[in-house]
Amino acid sequence: MPHGRATGVGLGLAVVSALTFATSGTFARSLIAAGWSAEAAVVARVGVAALILAAPAAWSLRGKWPVLRRNLRTVGIFGLLAVAGAQVGFFNAVRYLPIGVALLLEFFGIVLVVAWMWVVHRQRPSRLTMAGAVGAIAGLLFVLDLSGSAGFHPVGALWGLVAAVGLAGYFVLSGRSDPDLPPVVLATGGMGVGAVALMMCGLIGLLPLRATFGDVEFAGRVTSWLVPVAGLILVAAVVAYVAGIGAARMLGPRLASFVGLTEVVFAFLIAWLVVNEVPTPRQLVGGALIVLGVALVRLGEARAVDPQAQAAPAEPVLAADER
Repeated sequence: MPHGRATGVGLGLAVVSALTFATSGTFARSLIAAGWSAEAAVVARVGVAALILAAPAAWSLRGKWPVLRRNLRTVGIFGLLAVAGAQVGFFNAVRYLPIGVALLLEFFGIVLVVAWMWVVHRQRPSRLTMAGAVGAIAGLLFVLDLSGSAGFHPVGALWGLVAAVGLAGYFVLSGRSDPDLPPVVLATGGMGVGAVALMMCGLIGLLPLRATFGDVEFAGRVTSWLVPVAGLILVAAVVAYVAGIGAARMLGPRLASFVGLTEVVFAFLIAWLVVNEVPTPRQLVGGALIVLGVALVRLGEARAVDPQAQAAPAEPVLAADER
């Protein structure tokens, strides 16, 4: 495929991935309002999606099964932290906060990666990265609106920060994963591990696993519970992951990650159109600061040149979101 056409297709896939990932909060909100626990919604989403993607994952591993065996530990940690932790945190956050606000809190995980690499690995960020981190922190204060005028809920904010830690784990683990391990295998294996772990925790009573099978309200209409569940699995997981992986391969992780920032815009628009959630002007300003800050962080990391890169720990690649 010619380079120009491949870039166009890659950009299209990146936008599709961002758009479909952005629907997850709206689908989950309708299920949670009908009595589902956030953990049950996560199990439905990632468990079935893992089964659907198992065949393509196995195909990508043909002749490379030893690669999976030597990366089982990475896949396991990825599933617990980057899949189960991030999604349980996000879905619980949307119980208390507007969907767009919950997503912005999760995206704050990118700033946590910068802090982790600085504190733990002594990799001082560039001035551009620091400016982006400061801007994102300022935006976070606006988004949370601690004055209370936007209905600030501390429990929701804490869950959002749990999601941020999970997302930070995703970036760190993705950046350190074996280059021979196909991305679809890491995503599928992580989703499978996350689903099994949550089900086990539910069976022994550590986490609530509640699901109802009656009608739910979605987009202002009463419909079957299957509608948001199917959307959560097929649209917000399968299509989103496949499109994101394709975009990263055609554009490279850096460019794909920048396009992935449109997920925040799509999430606000979908929440406005479907559930009539309108952010306050203060939150809009904060959201713009966070998106700008994250963009500067990624740009700063992309431009950074470390002469000791061979000796230092590999820096996480802030790639397209595969959550």
